Amino acid sequence: MPRFSVIVPAYKVQAYLEECMDSVLAQRYDDLELIAVDDCSPDACGALIDEFAARDRRVFPVHLRENTGPGPARNAGVTKATGDYLIFLDGDDTLVPGALQAIADRLKETGCPDVLVYDFARTHWSGEAVRNELADRLSERGPASFELADRPGLLEILPAAWNKAYHREFVESEGLAFPPGRHEGTPWTYPALMAAASIAVLDEVCVHHRQRRLGKAPAANGRGHFDIFGQYDRVFGFIDSRPELARWRPVIFRRMADHFTTPDTSRRRLPAGSHAEFFRRARAHYRRYRTPGAAPRPGARLRHAMVRLGSHRTYLTLRTARRLYSTLRRGSRAVRRVMRAAALRLHYRVQLRLPLRPGQAVFSAYGHGGYACNPAAIEEQVRELAPHIRTFWIADPQHHHTVPTGTRRLRPGTFAHRTALARAKYLVNNTGFDPCLTKRPGQVLLQTQHGTPLKSMGLDLQDHPAAARSTEFARLLDDVDKWDYCLSANRHSSTVWERAYPSGYTTLEYGHPRNDIFQRATAADVARLRETLSVPKDSTCVLYAPTHRDYSRTQRLSLDLERISRELGPRFVILTRAHHSYNAPLSRPSSARTSRIVDVTDHHSIETLCLAADALITDYSSLMFDYAVLDRPIVIHTDDWDAYDAARGTYFDLREFPPGAIARTEDELIDIFAGDHWRGSRSAQLRTAFRARFCAYDDGRAAERVVRHVFLNETSGLPPVIPLEDRSPAPRAAPLQSEMNAVVLT
Repeated sequence: MPRFSVIVPAYKVQAYLEECMDSVLAQRYDDLELIAVDDCSPDACGALIDEFAARDRRVFPVHLRENTGPGPARNAGVTKATGDYLIFLDGDDTLVPGALQAIADRLKETGCPDVLVYDFARTHWSGEAVRNELADRLSERGPASFELADRPGLLEILPAAWNKAYHREFVESEGLAFPPGRHEGTPWTYPALMAAASIAVLDEVCVHHRQRRLGKAPAANGRGHFDIFGQYDRVFGFIDSRPELARWRPVIFRRMADHFTTPDTSRRRLPAGSHAEFFRRARAHYRRYRTPGAAPRPGARLRHAMVRLGSHRTYLTLRTARRLYSTLRRGSRAVRRVMRAAALRLHYRVQLRLPLRPGQAVFSAYGHGGYACNPAAIEEQVRELAPHIRTFWIADPQHHHTVPTGTRRLRPGTFAHRTALARAKYLVNNTGFDPCLTKRPGQVLLQTQHGTPLKSMGLDLQDHPAAARSTEFARLLDDVDKWDYCLSANRHSSTVWERAYPSGYTTLEYGHPRNDIFQRATAADVARLRETLSVPKDSTCVLYAPTHRDYSRTQRLSLDLERISRELGPRFVILTRAHHSYNAPLSRPSSARTSRIVDVTDHHSIETLCLAADALITDYSSLMFDYAVLDRPIVIHTDDWDAYDAARGTYFDLREFPPGAIARTEDELIDIFAGDHWRGSRSAQLRTAFRARFCAYDDGRAAERVVRHVFLNETSGLPPVIPLEDRSPAPRAAPLQSEMNAVVLT
C-alpha cells in the first residue's frame, strides 16, 4: 500500500499534462501511485497517460467514456486509490521538487491528521510565481494538529482540492465526494475541514497552480459560474445534516457572500447581459441562508449589502463611485510625487553649489541594503581611526536597525539623503550610488567591490547577453568615471576590474576589509556564534551557499539536502543560504527540525556564518575566495559548469584550479564527506595554492590600510602585509583530521 495516491483528472490539458505527471514521478519520495484520469478528453491527454503508464509501473490510467467534469473524474480516481493519503492535482498543475517528502515529514510530525493543508503559488505564463496571499494562515506555530475551531482562518484560503492531503480512511468514513460542476472544490473543501477531527498545516509551497492565459477568448465557462449557487446548497445541506456543525453556519454564510461577488470582479467572468440575473439569484441565496451573528468584515460591507439588495445597477454605481474616488486619490498622490521629485532636484542643485563638508563620509552597500560588506568594515574603522569624520549610512528603512548607533541613518529619496550626496567629501559603496549623483570636484568616491570575480563582470558581459540583460553599458561607464579608487583583494581582481571597468581611477590592492574579522575572531567568538545559530558543540557545521544562475529565472535546487543530511548522519549540521536574488530558502522549515538543516538566508552577516562553519559547500559563488581566508575546507559542486560558463562566462576554469575537493554529482559530494576527502591532505594542498593566489592581502588590516590612505592621506608607512604562513585565522570549532594527526605525531 503506497503512502500517497496522487489523482490527476485530465481534460484539454495536453500542453501541460506531461509536465504535471513528470513533477509527480520525479519526486525523491517515490512511495506513491499516480492515478491519471482521462476525462474523455478530445486531445492527446489519453495517449499521454497511456505512454506514462507503459514506462512507469506507478502510473494507473483511468479512461472515462464520457466527459464528466473535474469533480466526478476525481471521484473515479478515488475509487481506484489504495494510498494512505489522497493528493489531488489539476492536469496543468505541478508539484514543486521535494513536495512529497515535505508532506510526508509533516504528516509524521503531526501524528497523521485527517487533513494536511499546505501552501501554493499561482504561476503565470510569464514564469512569475505568486505565493498565496493568505500564507500567514499556515503558520506552524502552536499545536501540531488541531480542530478547525482552533484555526478558523483556514476557511478563508481558496477552497480547492489541490492544496491539501486527505487521509483516505477519513474521506471514506465521511462519505466525501466531489459533485459535478465548475466550483466542485467548495462543497468538498468546507465539509472536509468542518468534519475533520484533526488538521495540520505545512507552511511551504508544494503546488504551483497554473493561471492559464486565455487571450481574447469570450467569458470563461460561460454560465458556468452560476453553478456556485447549487454548490453552496450542498454545503449548507451538509451542515444541516449534522447538528454539531451548526456553529459554522455564520462563517460559511460570510464566505458565500464574499464568493458571490467574485465573478463580478472581472467583466469576462460572466457572459454579457447575465449580471443582473446572477445578482438576483445571489440575493435569493443570501436571504435563504442568512444567519444571526454573520456580520461581514468592515472591508466587505458594501459588497454584502449589494448581494442582500440584489441590485446589479446599484452595485455598479457604487463600485464606479469608489473607483473614481480611488483614482482621484491616486492622481493627487501622483501630483504630490511629481512635485516632491521636482523639489528634490531643485534642492540637490542648490546643495551642489554649497561648499563640501570635508568631515563627512557617506556609505552604502548592496543598493541601499543594511550595514554590511566592505563599506561596513571601512565605516567602523573610520570611526576608530578618523573620529573627526562623521559617517552616514544610506539604507532602506527595513535595514536601519543594522546600522550602528554612532552612524547617522539616511533614507533614500529624502532631502537629507540628497544633501549628504551633494556635500559629503567621501562616498563609499560596493555597487553604485543613485544615478542622480553628480560627482563634484574635491569629492572622493571609493568603489570597494563585493567579491573576487570568477564570473564575467562589467564590459565583459557584452559577450554574454543572457547575463547582461538590460545593462546599459554607456551608463555603466559614466558611473565608473566617477570612481577615484577601486579596492582589490588580489592581483587577479585588479586585472579584471581594470579591464571590465576601464577608467582613470587608482586600484588599491589592500585586501577585502570585510574579511578582517577572520583574523581577529577568537575561539570564544566562534563558540558564541555557533551557539546563537543553535549548532551543537559536538557537530560539524557545513555552510551551503550556491550562487544564482543567469540562465534560469527561478532558483535551481540542484542538491537534495534532506538526503545529504541523512547520509552524513546526525553529527553534521547544514546551514543553507540562498542567493539574495531569490525570494525563497534552499531548505524547508519542516525538514530543518528533523534533519539538522538550518536556513540562514535572512541572517544579517555572511562573515558570521563563515566563522561558525567548519566547511563550505558552494558552486561558483565568490564566497569561496573569502572563506579561503579562514584556511578551512571548501568543497565545490559543479554539476552545471558548462551551462553556467556559457551563460555567464568565467575568468578561469574552476575545475582546473579549485580551492578543495570537487563534486560533479550529488553522490560524489556525499562520498567526499563520507570518506573524509573534504578535509584530507589533497584538499589542504589545493586550498594552500588557492590561498596563495587569491588571499595574499587579506591579513586582517585591509580596512586600516584603506582608511589611512583614503581618509587620512597616509600614502606611505601603511601596515605591511602579513605573510600567509604567519597569519592566525579564527580557529575552527573542531580541528581537522590532518591537525589531529600532527598533534599525535608531535
